[in-house]
Amino acid sequence: MYNRAAKPKPDNHQSVSDPLQRGRFSDGRRIFVVRASSATDPDSFQVHTKGNQSDVILVVSGLSTGNLHATWSEQWRTSTPEWREWARNNAFKAFHTVAAATPSALGKIRFCRG
Repeated sequence: MYNRAAKPKPDNHQSVSDPLQRGRFSDGRRIFVVRASSATDPDSFQVHTKGNQSDVILVVSGLSTGNLHATWSEQWRTSTPEWREWARNNAFKAFHTVAAATPSALGKIRFCRG
């Protein structure tokens, strides 16, 4: 069973050599890492197991267009719909938690003055 109470958090131990890493979360057995497609204005992010960037479980594309599409790897496609929804929701939370915590990670911020 996975940990429904898991709270994604920014990866405070993020390596300087990987500015694309946005955060991580756990299902109680494994740790998953969320990685953006670019440091500024990413159009997608991917989720992989910690320590193995080649074990991509999920790619979410269309962030800049709003036309979101989730693609699951073959191994993870057979997970229960409930687990996949949980993982997808936690991946989004981890991705956006870092963005909210470090606005400079998003590049320039524009303010509308009316």
